[in-house]
Amino acid sequence: MEEVDRSLHDAIMVVRRLYRKDCSIVAGGGAIEMQLSHHLRQESRQIKGKEQTIITALAKAFEIVPRQLCHNAGLDATAILSELRQKHAQGEIWYGVDVFGGSVANNLDNCVWEPAFSKKNSVTAAIEAATIVLSIDETIKNTKSAAPEMPR
Repeated sequence: MEEVDRSLHDAIMVVRRLYRKDCSIVAGGGAIEMQLSHHLRQESRQIKGKEQTIITALAKAFEIVPRQLCHNAGLDATAILSELRQKHAQGEIWYGVDVFGGSVANNLDNCVWEPAFSKKNSVTAAIEAATIVLSIDETIKNTKSAAPEMPR
């Protein structure tokens, strides 16, 4: 009973905190990530050079969320992602993975919601983490000096 009480208290405090910060919601089920991916792919077509490759890779990375939802639910991720890409290309921004129906659906209408500020914080933290990893990788990649070795 104490565990149930603690869990219920935690849930109420989360809702209370959400209500005080920002009441806005977004569709869950990977809908936001698919829309971000769609937008980045559209923008990458306007850019030339290696920046295009970087933006396309970021777009692909956002699709990991709905792909993982499909895998966790035992769904065909390739078919679902293809259908999601099509829906988002048609302007259906709230479409995401419907794990109960085994397909895609308008998750805003289906009451599959996430707090907007939580989603924003998650995306910001993920991009910051990737930036840090890439900067560390660049530091590690630096080659040694080209000075010749001393004979022994």
